[in-house]
Amino acid sequence: MGFTIGAKRQFRLPGPDARRSRRSGPAGLSTAVAEYTGVRGWDVVPGARAVRRPGALAACSCGSPACRAPGAHPVDDRLTVPAGATPEQARHAWSRAPGAAVLLPTGSAFDVLDVPAAAGLLALPRLERMGVPLGPVAAAPHGRAWFLVAPGAAAELPQLLYRMGWDGAALDLRALGPGEHITAPPSDHAGLGPVRWLRPPGAGGTPPPPARLLLGTLAYCSRRPHAA
Repeated sequence: MGFTIGAKRQFRLPGPDARRSRRSGPAGLSTAVAEYTGVRGWDVVPGARAVRRPGALAACSCGSPACRAPGAHPVDDRLTVPAGATPEQARHAWSRAPGAAVLLPTGSAFDVLDVPAAAGLLALPRLERMGVPLGPVAAAPHGRAWFLVAPGAAAELPQLLYRMGWDGAALDLRALGPGEHITAPPSDHAGLGPVRWLRPPGAGGTPPPPARLLLGTLAYCSRRPHAA
């Protein structure tokens, strides 16, 4: 029996009210990490946090004034909690990085197709109506939607786009693979607000779909305005 993360699926982005909502406490994060590692079979790594102040740049908890990704990078990859880890292992990792965000490494259990939020919201119901098998889909507060797909998508993306005739198109679409991460619900991303599931993870052990099944629709919806 697993845990439940997130609210009911809805095709809209987190708004200002969601950004002002109460952050999940230690218990909520522990539950999330337990599901991701134990039920989903995903690695998890503690992530840095960012604090945004009116009229000022975000300050990252890593302490570096030159941080290129405030609140959107691992604290230390050596603290990665592997799939199947015990709750004690997760608690140990977070004790080394109190208050850390929950990050999911890409490139192993899944890759991610990263598109504008508007494109994701347009593509998701279309894909569902078409009966395309879908994995989890998340909405991030910086205006992006993340579609989890089978690993290997990042390496295969240029060839897949070429085969589908999208290689010369101006697309706002990229793939995240080995060495990259996404912020996982219920954590805050870059000090902008929480990440939310548009389509929550399904039953444990369900593999994410091949990128090629989603790519045509996502490419169509991700065309830049001047290329429409």
